[in-house]
Amino acid sequence: MVVAVCFVNTVLGKEVKVRSRLSMFQGVRRLIELFGEYDFMLVIDAESLRQVNYIVDSIRQLDGVKATKTIIGAEPEFQGEA
Repeated sequence: MVVAVCFVNTVLGKEVKVRSRLSMFQGVRRLIELFGEYDFMLVIDAESLRQVNYIVDSIRQLDGVKATKTIIGAEPEFQGEA
């Protein structure tokens, strides 16, 4: 399992349209609206880096998306209490 966090910057005035489209992507576990440099933060679950790349490339092609920044992590095997 690969986990990625993708920050999305939109064109001014296109936030509502982009938010609606982002929420439809398979693999997007969480969508958070932000204030600041980026407009949205997505938490993406994928089976491989290739799948993350496909999702992020698709996001970049959306009308109204200006830029993205993606951070890749790995889901830890251990899920117990610390």
